[in-house]
Amino acid sequence: MTVRNLTTDQFALLGFKDHILDPHNVLANNWSASNSVCSWIGVSCGVKHGRVTSLTLPNMNLGGTIPPHLGNLSFLLYLDLSKNNFYGNLPKELGQLRRLRLIQLSFNGFYGGIPSWLGNLQTVKELSLYSKNFTGTIHRTLVNMSKLEILDLGYNQLSGQVPSSIFNISSLKEIYLDDNILSGSLPDDLCVHLPKLEVLFLHKNGLSGYIPSSIGKCSNLQILSMAINQFNGVIPRNIGNLTHLKEVYLGVKNLEGELPDEICNLLSLEILNIGGIMGLTGQIPPSIFNISSLKDVALDNNSLSGSLPDDLCHHLPKIEEIFLDRNQLSGNIPSSIGQCYNLQNLSLETNRFTGLIPKSIENLTMLKFLNLAGNSLEGNLPPITMAGKLERLILWGNNLSGNIPNFISNFSMLKSLALQNNSFSGLIPNDFGNLRHLEWFQIGYNNLVTEPVVHEWSFLSSLTNHEFEIIRGFRKSIEWHSSNLYWESFNISSIFLC
Repeated sequence: MTVRNLTTDQFALLGFKDHILDPHNVLANNWSASNSVCSWIGVSCGVKHGRVTSLTLPNMNLGGTIPPHLGNLSFLLYLDLSKNNFYGNLPKELGQLRRLRLIQLSFNGFYGGIPSWLGNLQTVKELSLYSKNFTGTIHRTLVNMSKLEILDLGYNQLSGQVPSSIFNISSLKEIYLDDNILSGSLPDDLCVHLPKLEVLFLHKNGLSGYIPSSIGKCSNLQILSMAINQFNGVIPRNIGNLTHLKEVYLGVKNLEGELPDEICNLLSLEILNIGGIMGLTGQIPPSIFNISSLKDVALDNNSLSGSLPDDLCHHLPKIEEIFLDRNQLSGNIPSSIGQCYNLQNLSLETNRFTGLIPKSIENLTMLKFLNLAGNSLEGNLPPITMAGKLERLILWGNNLSGNIPNFISNFSMLKSLALQNNSFSGLIPNDFGNLRHLEWFQIGYNNLVTEPVVHEWSFLSSLTNHEFEIIRGFRKSIEWHSSNLYWESFNISSIFLC
């Protein structure tokens, strides 16, 4: 190592330090010309030449603009300035760092276009510019980054079409182009040249056209996210070729047709989220519920029909969330639902389910959210006394009858209780006063009759400035008590008399 080379790296870093904002004096107290540059915080040097090879200063609360001085760190391999407060344009001098392998500048305030000179950095393996202010189009010159493995341009304001040549970089393992305003269609040969691709994030854009059938050739894909775009047509059947797939998000309003049976080949799948499409029809392939790795199934807001299989939960030991609401599903809720022992969220709202709520639901001790509203369920509410973590119990719009069970008052974490538009009768349990976290209480349009007593309604004090409804049939007694009980004692903001 020559004195001249050391001086070059030292001058470059001291120029960087003097130019940026360092409110906590992280660099000011450490980067000193009297110490070896290789001992400075965030700096590493190579063994062979003793030159600076790494500058990693993530999450240091640094700010300001990046000066051109960094372009003189000619041996630099790794540049990580992520999670700081830098802003402005990226200096073109960074394009001189031909040895760079990693550029991690995410979570800053950089703006302007994605620089075309990035295409000169042909040894870069990871380019991460996840931010919110980059604008313009994606330059075709990025295709020159032939060793690129991770491309992250997500959460920006990039527009225009995605250059099809990007999908020809055969070394790519992860592509993040989500949360932009990209448009146009994807190339037909999307996955033909991406044998190593594991992650593809394209959600929250304006992409259109068909989902290319070549998607099935990304044989190593583990996460596929295309939700919230303008794709149309059907879900390609050869999605079933993606046997390593763990997460799939395809919630796109214009997709149509049936769920392909081939999805059942995805035996490593953990998250299946194809909600909000509206156009999916037909039955849910029952073998989907045989994928034992599933943790989250979301097929809500579609036009799916038919019944759920009797063995719904026989093969789902890991399932935590089932969202099938707002479809046209019918029949009974399978009693095997009680075998989804890790279930935390269950929503079957606004379907055509009939019969009783299965007693086996009491086995769901991890349940936090239960929504069976808007069906034709009948009978008494079965004991679900073991669901001590329940936060939301939504059962409105059914034909449920009998007394409102007292065990509801044991749900100490309950925030929402919606029992309106049923046929419940009898008294409201006095112990509802235990529901100190209740924010939303709707119980109107039932057959409840009683005379409210002040202590019975004391739990309503926790509902200040929140929505609640009082029971039909209480009008006279509530009018008699309202001035003392509600307005003066509990300062309730509003009362809905049903």
